[in-house]
Amino acid sequence: QVQLVESGGGLVQPGGSLGLSCVASGSIFSTVAMAWYRQAPGKERELVAMRNSGGGTNYADSMKGRFTISRINGGNTVYLQMNSLEREETAVYYCTMRAYVTVGEWDDYWGKGTQVTVSS
Repeated sequence: QVQLVESGGGLVQPGGSLGLSCVASGSIFSTVAMAWYRQAPGKERELVAMRNSGGGTNYADSMKGRFTISRINGGNTVYLQMNSLEREETAVYYCTMRAYVTVGEWDDYWGKGTQVTVSS
């Protein structure tokens, strides 16, 4: 089984910065991609940023230039740096991973999420 644990959420003022970490552990044969999603109250879950195993990244349009997703130390840890945060970005942020647990068998895994609150 694969487990994802997010950390780094909390309270930040509008215009401030925050970093989120996600550590994956368990029976991981190889990683296809890791990503961050978020879900605000009353809204659908949406993609924030994604990084594939080749280093390619993809961001939602509103996050481009403000958010950066990176892989830490070559392991199964991703970091999301968020700058210039806005009140509307208050949400639960979820880490997800698509990984092969054995040859030919892959699945999507989700963390439990970490709360980010943007407020003065």
